[in-house]
Formats: sequence, structure tokens, C-alpha cells
Amino acid sequence: MSIEVKIPAVGESISSGIVSVWHKKSGDFVNAGDALFTLETDKVSTEITAEKSGMLDALVPEGQEVKIGEVVATIDDSKSAPAKSEPLEKKPAPEKAETKTAPPAKERSTTVETLSPAVRRIVEEEHLEPAKISGTGKDGRLTKGDVLAAAEKKTVGDAADASPARTVPGKPAASVTEDRQSPDGRFTRKRMSPLRRKIAAQLVMAQQTAAILTTFNECDMSAVQDLRAKSQDAFTKKNGVKLGFMSFFIKASVEALKAVPVVNGRIEDEDFIQNNFYDIGVAVGTERGLIVPIVRDADKKSFADLERDIADYATKAREGKLKIEDLTGGTFTISNGGVYGSLVSTPILNPPQSGILGMHKIMPRPVAIDGKVEVRPMMYLALSYDHRAIDGKEAVTFLIKVKECIEDPKKLPLDF
Repeated sequence: MSIEVKIPAVGESISSGIVSVWHKKSGDFVNAGDALFTLETDKVSTEITAEKSGMLDALVPEGQEVKIGEVVATIDDSKSAPAKSEPLEKKPAPEKAETKTAPPAKERSTTVETLSPAVRRIVEEEHLEPAKISGTGKDGRLTKGDVLAAAEKKTVGDAADASPARTVPGKPAASVTEDRQSPDGRFTRKRMSPLRRKIAAQLVMAQQTAAILTTFNECDMSAVQDLRAKSQDAFTKKNGVKLGFMSFFIKASVEALKAVPVVNGRIEDEDFIQNNFYDIGVAVGTERGLIVPIVRDADKKSFADLERDIADYATKAREGKLKIEDLTGGTFTISNGGVYGSLVSTPILNPPQSGILGMHKIMPRPVAIDGKVEVRPMMYLALSYDHRAIDGKEAVTFLIKVKECIEDPKKLPLDF
């Protein structure tokens, strides 16, 4: 019986992904739990595993964009694993085929019609000549690896051209895309990676489908800084993790979401969905781009729990170990551009959420305190929101509530 391998759901706002690399190939016997391929979306790369054991038949090439629910392979569970001794008997064969016994090109099956579908597709798209490629397969036949290698050589040989970089079918785009410099050296052209193209599409979609507006305020960080400094040593010793600013803003955001529930909802078609739980997304910058892991039930967690979650997600994100479930289902997002030095910005919504809070750099600035000018550590806050669901009064009320909780941390449920 053949079992279909489908692209799993990866979040409410993600409809497709890229099959970046196959870890198993057609004809391989796979065991339940084996990694079949890596699925790359605009937020995360994750390995899709086999649900059952059997013979794999891959239906799409590497680098192809696939839709959620699309069948990309089948597993025939009626097939059994080959005998253990079989690979040992066949190992020398490829070497002999390459070095001694490979038949001449003219004797091999090198016409396009006789090639496998995957090999034929690459040959046709890359305009390769099969008869000029050495085959390493059985009886000197061309394999997918043979034509991919030939395509890469062809790409390198054409590097002097000023035409845009191409992506060799069947391989991740980033690994085979060549930079192309203009003849005069004034600019370099290179193809965007599938991930970056997807991020671009998501951002444009957010701008086109929501009525995004941003409101600003500022908060005095003196009280939080003093509390953090006084509690840091004891907190770290007790919990094994440092007390940061993000946990304060998560707690403050939860209090603000409770005070203004509409910010914790979303529009779905002609309905408004009011979320009665608080799963807060925390934006994390990585080499691959910005991703947003979710802190689940933030209202029920202590400051130590929040700091552990944040540290764990940051580590996983930078190591590429986040799972799809770590990134889905958030109700509100916090983005801290201040770690990069941003003084003020207008964050873009993370669809289908209706609100996102932007934190920024803490800067000493002169402010009026009780009629006197004092220099205080100040931070600009920005709330971008979907004006279709949230009115200006509600957005301003939300932001003021965050400000009040940060400037007077006693209004938060402190547990340290």
C-alpha cells in the first residue's frame, strides 16, 4: 500500500514552502522517523520525517515550491528493507563503472526519451547534452547527481555573462546561485533565495491586506533598570538565567491585552476572532532572516519561565533547530529593534495578528519631571495595529497601559 507524504500545515499565515533538500532519494528504503526532506518556509526550516517504513518515491525535485497539503512523495509500506549484505556487494560497482567498465557515451542510453523523469527535467531546463556527460549509474546511466554536477559546471562557465543568476533545478537555490557582475563592475546581480522571496511576499501581503497604522509613545526605563540591577544576582543564582528587559515587556503586554482585548484578536474573512489566551511571539533575528517563536500562555508563566523560553528559542533559532510548532498560533508579537540600535520604527504586522509592539534603543534624554528637567533612560514604543479591527483610542489605551506597567513595575505580577 502506498502512503502519501504531504506538506504539513505550518501556520495560519503560511500557504507554501520550499523543498530545499531531500535526505533520502527515490528507491531508498526508509524507516519510520527517518528524515525525508527539509521544508523551508519564510520563518523556519524543518525536517519532515517518514510516518511509516517502506520504499520511497519522491515526486518533486529539490528547490521546488510546494503548497500546504500537496503530495510530494509516496512510501510503499509493502516493501521490506534490503538484506544488509546487499550494499557491500554493490559498493565497488560505481567505481568500476566510472574508471574502467563504463561503456562509451555512444553505447549508453543518453537520449532524452530514455532518461528518468528527474534527470530529463534538469537536462531540458539546463540545455545539457546527455551524450557529453559521464554517467555513474548502473551500466553507465546518467544519474541526477551527474546532470546536476554538469549543470553547475555550465553555470560557472557562463559566469562572465551579464545575465541574471540561475538556480540549478533539484538543489537549494542559495547553494548554486552565482553572483553576476556587470561588465563595468558597477553592480552585482544575484538571485534572491527562496526564503528571502517568501519573506518579501509575506511583507507585501501584510501591507496589502491590512489597514496598518502605528501609534507612538515613550517610557522611562529608570524603575525597570533599578529593579533589574537590584534583583539580578539573586535572580540568576536562583533560576540559572539572567533577568532581561523582554520578560518585563511580555508581562506588560499581557496586562495591556487584558485591558484592551481587541488587540489580542484577528480578522478572519467577515468574522472577528477574539483570543482568550496569550501566546506572545518574540521576534528573533538570525542569519536566515527574522523569525518569531511563540511563548505559550505567557500570562501563566513566571519571569524566570519567560527568560528561559526566550533564551531557549534564541539558541534554537540561531542553530536552525526551531520546529514548526514553535512558530505557529501566536496572538500578539513583540519586536525589539533596539538591540540593533534602532531609535524608532514602524513594525509591520505578523499576519493574521492585529497588533505588534516595537521596542527600541534606551537613550538618555532630558525630560520634564515635576517641573524640572532631568536626564532619564528613555525608550520609544511603537504599536502597529490593524485599523480594520482596532480603533485609535483602543491602540493608544493599550500603549499607555504598557508604558504605565514599565514605569511602575509594581503593577506587574512580580514573582522574584
